[in-house]
Amino acid sequence: MKYTLNQGGDNTHHADTPIPPSDLPIGEDGCVYHLQVKPEQIAPDILLVGDPGRAELIGSELFRDIEVEHEHRGLVTITGIADITGEQATIISPLRTTVTTSGMGSGSLEIVAGELVALNEINFKTRKPKPDFPRMHIIRVGSSGALQASTKLSTPIITTYAVGLENTGFFYDFPSMDKTCTRLESELDRIINNSMDRNSRFYGKIHPYVTRAAPTLVNALVEASNDLGVATKTGLTVSAPGFFAPQGRDITRVRPSIPDLDKILGEYDPMLDDQRIENMEMESSFLIHYLCGIGHWAGAICPAISNRRENTFDLNYQEAMKNATKVALIALGTLRSRYPEERISR
Repeated sequence: MKYTLNQGGDNTHHADTPIPPSDLPIGEDGCVYHLQVKPEQIAPDILLVGDPGRAELIGSELFRDIEVEHEHRGLVTITGIADITGEQATIISPLRTTVTTSGMGSGSLEIVAGELVALNEINFKTRKPKPDFPRMHIIRVGSSGALQASTKLSTPIITTYAVGLENTGFFYDFPSMDKTCTRLESELDRIINNSMDRNSRFYGKIHPYVTRAAPTLVNALVEASNDLGVATKTGLTVSAPGFFAPQGRDITRVRPSIPDLDKILGEYDPMLDDQRIENMEMESSFLIHYLCGIGHWAGAICPAISNRRENTFDLNYQEAMKNATKVALIALGTLRSRYPEERISR
């Protein structure tokens, strides 16, 4: 089945014009510049992790029949067969899957996500966009900090909506995904301004954007966690542009522009059934904004390895990360088994 991409913009952009090397560097060997891999080496079902060591661990413990294992600039990319099933799950066919590293923060992730899309959507020989291509399913598996006191350490958080406090998303101008995104942006903008000193140099300059994770992917993650018996929470995720002051941490001689930001966000009620802002990290907002904006399915499952309300941190979070990864792999397998032939038409 094919879906025509219609996001309110000019979908014919670059349709018949080769993309110049200055915009999309491709080596003589056919590899994209930063990841240094070729289009045929990437699967449409992808796990995205921040830590290159985590990518290597996933490849060694959860993949078999490895066909690609490459590292460049600290970005590890591995493609192989994921063969994970839950105790109660219907057996899912082994899935050709890629795990790759995003690095830390939305700036690094933008490069990786951009190249993954190019590898999927661009003919590297002609440099022209393909008329149609497989819909990608991309899930971020990373660490995060819980904002609710009730959240037990290392509980995986499944993102429904992502709030971007970083500004990378501002450079990709997609319409708001739904009325909830528009409402949340307005409410959070007001809350942030009211929490700042009006005499601050940056008063009125920090504006959140809100995006929605692909609902079918979210449901697949919830279903997979139930199949595996992994207790998760579902809610909103805030992506900050850094780890310390941008997430409300106050450890330096410079006072944060928004004091107690993590507490302010944790207390906010988004009026979405029983959902709250559950966690903070640094990448999910842009990933979901960009990928879902162009018709692919993206989401995130991030264990809360710290609890900001309880001032606790789990130094032994590796098992939680492995469980979240298994949930993500089962979700990817479920989606591909249910929607095996779906493609996007430009």
